[in-house]
Amino acid sequence: MEPTIDLDAYFARIAYDGAREPTLAVLQAIHAAHPQAIAFENLDPLMRVPVHIDAEAIQRKLIHNGRGGYCYEVNGLLSRVLRALGFAVTGLSGRALLGHAPGTTPRTHMLLKVETEQGPHIADVGFGSRTLSAPLRLEERAEQQTPHGLYRLLRVDSYWEEQALIEGDWKSLYRFTLEEQTSQDYEVCNWYHSTNPNSYFAKRLMVSRFDGPRRLGLLNNQLSIHYPDSRTERRILPGPDDVASVLERDFKIALPAPREALIATLGRVVD
Repeated sequence: MEPTIDLDAYFARIAYDGAREPTLAVLQAIHAAHPQAIAFENLDPLMRVPVHIDAEAIQRKLIHNGRGGYCYEVNGLLSRVLRALGFAVTGLSGRALLGHAPGTTPRTHMLLKVETEQGPHIADVGFGSRTLSAPLRLEERAEQQTPHGLYRLLRVDSYWEEQALIEGDWKSLYRFTLEEQTSQDYEVCNWYHSTNPNSYFAKRLMVSRFDGPRRLGLLNNQLSIHYPDSRTERRILPGPDDVASVLERDFKIALPAPREALIATLGRVVD
């Protein structure tokens, strides 16, 4: 049996003090608060530190140690929290499409289907710079406004695709099915991404967080700040110490020790 999720500690971590009932309103509130407080980040794979996705490891890292994580961690934590609140949650997987040709990526992205009194919704706090800040109704072609952009879901043959409106064009983010995934399925995918030197999580730094209405992104040493009016500011961070400072200050990440190893790792991704 998995350890009990410490809901009090989790809600303190994401600064949420609302209701604890399995309603759509609660799901929306938690989904908005989670990616504001807990960044998407891949520092461990980049530092060649294996990622563990059991409940105890995820709670220790993301709740108690002030870290972020990638999809298996942040969505793994969210799924356990929602189940503890009484939601029916199904783990799903998808193939990343943004920046990739269809069929060229494995089906390794973790997302969630959550049942609510208003029907099933897709929840996902772990898709990097295009992470959702609100759950989406599992409804075909309906344009759905979130606090950080317009999204929709399409049916393509036996698949669903999640799309975002990016610079005036609809872009496919990932393709998924409604087939339930087990913890063993996620363990296999996580092992590959956190230990294989050819995994893209082991090759480049990818960090994102919502900061109020702004969307913050860091790719290697390029910091991007996306504003609600569609403006984007970009700047290059000149050195690994600058990257580390931004991770702490802007992305609210308690940096892993030892600092010397982190700085050496960040030095590899500074252009």
